[in-house]
Amino acid sequence: MLFTRTTDLVQKLQVARRELQLESAIAKLDKFDLLVLDDLAYITKDQAETSVLFELICARYERRSIMITANQPFGEGNRVFPDPAMTLAALDRLVHHATIFEMNVESYRRRSAMEAKRQRGRPASYATIKNTHELIAGRQSENDESLASDNQHDNLPMTAL
Repeated sequence: MLFTRTTDLVQKLQVARRELQLESAIAKLDKFDLLVLDDLAYITKDQAETSVLFELICARYERRSIMITANQPFGEGNRVFPDPAMTLAALDRLVHHATIFEMNVESYRRRSAMEAKRQRGRPASYATIKNTHELIAGRQSENDESLASDNQHDNLPMTAL
């Protein structure tokens, strides 16, 4: 199994295409029974990017498995592939033997971020002028106490060594 961000794999395949090694690069991916393409929706609608992705899908069709994660609903494949014919052909190959899990749930990352934010409380950027005066006064008294304790050591007699 290989888990990779779709954008990273597409960039590698584009380099392979420029070096006339695309077929070889796709063949190297055949050693993985399962290829997990993470965040499919983040590739741009660029003909060069989507054509190497389409070639990968075609090469693995009925031979090896592909799993795709995306934050877009499944029916919005036209956001990835700019050409309607390519969209239809790619989706046809992907769904032919597929099990589709479309989950309409809250994002795990968003939920974790919100929980972390609640635990931290309000950030300092929310301090108001009213609160600022109290904070400064509190810090000043801490500094005064620290200076007073330092001055106590200054009055101690020095002992001879």
